[in-house]
Amino acid sequence: VQLQASGGGLVQAGGSLRLSCAASGRTFTSYLMGWFRQAPGKEREFVAGINWSGDSTHYADSVKGRFTISRDNAKNTVDLQMNSLNAEDTAVYYCAARWGTVAATKSINYPHWGQGTLVTVSS
Repeated sequence: VQLQASGGGLVQAGGSLRLSCAASGRTFTSYLMGWFRQAPGKEREFVAGINWSGDSTHYADSVKGRFTISRDNAKNTVDLQMNSLNAEDTAVYYCAARWGTVAATKSINYPHWGQGTLVTVSS
């Protein structure tokens, strides 16, 4: 599967942004999808994940209650709605795919990655 992330940009603290990831291929529903982020000088970290049907999601504690992950299997897309953004959310955001049904939060468990989209939150 090939992934293409979009939707990043500059936003003021307290604002919202929606990221989208488009996947190629006809087996999109076979993949767990995740969003990760990497801030300058920091390791890549898990943000949110969603199962194949969209009825099971999980989030990093730092974004719980502010971010929402969703997917549209008819369109082969997975989105990340980000609300109440703050400066600590500034990072390059990546979508990732993992074959199967077992949820994972470590980047090493996701073999497929998009190119990343930059989110900058100004305070």
